[in-house]
Amino acid sequence: MKVISVSGSVCTGKTTYAKKLARRLRYKYIDLNKIIDENKLKGEYDKRRKTYSIDVKKLNRVLIKLIKKSKESLVIDGHLSHFLPKKYVNEVIILKCSLKKLKKRLEKRGYSKLKVRENLDAEIFDVCFEEAKELGHKVRVVEG
Repeated sequence: MKVISVSGSVCTGKTTYAKKLARRLRYKYIDLNKIIDENKLKGEYDKRRKTYSIDVKKLNRVLIKLIKKSKESLVIDGHLSHFLPKKYVNEVIILKCSLKKLKKRLEKRGYSKLKVRENLDAEIFDVCFEEAKELGHKVRVVEG
């Protein structure tokens, strides 16, 4: 059984890519947002950023149980999926996107200027890529 994590900044194309990859490889697709909702893992609401905090340790515990129970190989889609310990993940794929395209996508979703700026900064500084590398993951970058 293999596990592939598809991560990256918001709006880089993770879900589209992860679903196609899961179909092509015949792996089971796991939507991290659905896991967060089903397991009530949302923390406090940040009014300024219009988003909820997520306890990554709790999320990892849920994901590790899911991985251990699964008889199928998995593609896990979500920008927190790269935080899984490396012993549970065979590969982390980080989706990247041009800043121009990313800004358009973020604005189309109706994100505030603050949230657009934060997400563009995360993309500029390769936050997800750097975090995945720091955790020792085998990382591949794909343009989304």
